[in-house]
Amino acid sequence: MKYKKIDEEDIKYLTSVVGEDSIFVGEENIHDDYSGDELAGIERYPEALIYAKNTEEISKVLRYANENHISVTTRGQGTGLVGGSIALCGGIMLSTEKMNQILEIDEENLTVTVEPGVLLMELTEFVESHDLFYPPDPGEKSASIGGNISTNAGGMRAVKYGVTRDYVRGIEFVLPNGEIMNFGGKIVKNSSGYSLKDMVVGAEGTLGVVSKLILKLLPLPKYKLSLLIPFEDLSKAIKTVPEIIKSKNIPTAIEFMQGEVILAAEEFLGKKFPDNSSDAYLLLQFDGNSKEELENAYEKVADICLDCEALDVLIADTDERHDSIWSARGAFLEAIKASTTHMDECDVVVPRNKVSDFVIFTHQLQEKYNMRISSFGHAGDGNLHIYLLKDEMDDETWNKKAGEVFKKMYNKAFEMGGAVSGEHGIGFAKIPYLEDEFGEEGMELFRGIKLAFDPNEIMNPGKLGSNYKVNLYQ
Repeated sequence: MKYKKIDEEDIKYLTSVVGEDSIFVGEENIHDDYSGDELAGIERYPEALIYAKNTEEISKVLRYANENHISVTTRGQGTGLVGGSIALCGGIMLSTEKMNQILEIDEENLTVTVEPGVLLMELTEFVESHDLFYPPDPGEKSASIGGNISTNAGGMRAVKYGVTRDYVRGIEFVLPNGEIMNFGGKIVKNSSGYSLKDMVVGAEGTLGVVSKLILKLLPLPKYKLSLLIPFEDLSKAIKTVPEIIKSKNIPTAIEFMQGEVILAAEEFLGKKFPDNSSDAYLLLQFDGNSKEELENAYEKVADICLDCEALDVLIADTDERHDSIWSARGAFLEAIKASTTHMDECDVVVPRNKVSDFVIFTHQLQEKYNMRISSFGHAGDGNLHIYLLKDEMDDETWNKKAGEVFKKMYNKAFEMGGAVSGEHGIGFAKIPYLEDEFGEEGMELFRGIKLAFDPNEIMNPGKLGSNYKVNLYQ
């Protein structure tokens, strides 16, 4: 598929829409950050970078691009891990960074209305200042809300509260032809036909552009604490998780980690973790509105863990201890990245009772391929973050080994009843594995949805539903 290359006439029109200070043309005038994301291993520059300031500008840009068959890639903060915001076909990169206003907080309907460029950490701080709570908690707090919507981001609190899609009440959405639509709103119930709102969440910018969001809030829990629970090995740790879930005392988060990752985080942060003597750990967080409620929950779970051969139960019941543990957990990805020359990630999700088996399988692959593989993840919802580390491998060896290891890991996940991505999306890097998961009939459904929204296929080509293909390891 061919897209029109941007020329002087196009630049003249686009400049008239957004102003000279909001458009940058040519690779030499576009910052390197806009050529890639955090982990995809490929760089492609857009022909023009546009900072949209409002819905009307987005509408005019898309209408023009659609009429002239120019590709458009929407971008938030570029913190994605699978190449979702890379302009594979050049064209226009449409940044929503400057659309970063919190427009309204509605305490009667428990909603907040925001533009897509608002950062997750800014939204969290704002709603908590009003004694309210936005539960989705992806690890990258500097990501934009628009990006979270794009990938249906999950995070550590998903085991109790769910994922981003569960907190999207309404979306203002610009179709590729420039038409502005509203899906959903402040209403709690809606059975009016297909849920177009939910279709947009997780679509990774392939159907149009999100220009405004109405998000659901909850009352802010008054108390929280964490338990750090060491085990002799990962298998014992993971086998404890179903017992915790069955107890009905469900924590806010249930994370698993291994000793080697903790040591990497200690070195990266330059400070000690509360305990680093064991091979495997569960990290649990609880929240509630009374100390009695919290104590009853964590005491029952602590007893379950000890019955399941936990070596100890360490309680973090002050803000300082709690923040110390979770800041280390938040540094795991950066710590692993700092320990190698390059890495790539497998973001699979498997049934909770298969987590241990899957991690053991990655250890076997590590030995077979002589490649370092590190992991941690959300034991409470089965979402694993498996990192392949390049270290001193040459590019040819790395590409060959990484391709083979990824193939084996995703096939293993499918055998276990899992899926290709738990929270990071598909981008372009995971398209081949998505095809393995859904088959040709499933991919035809994706393409049909894509064409219904975007018949000229200008939105984010090379991603979900697109006929434009890129093989990362070719």
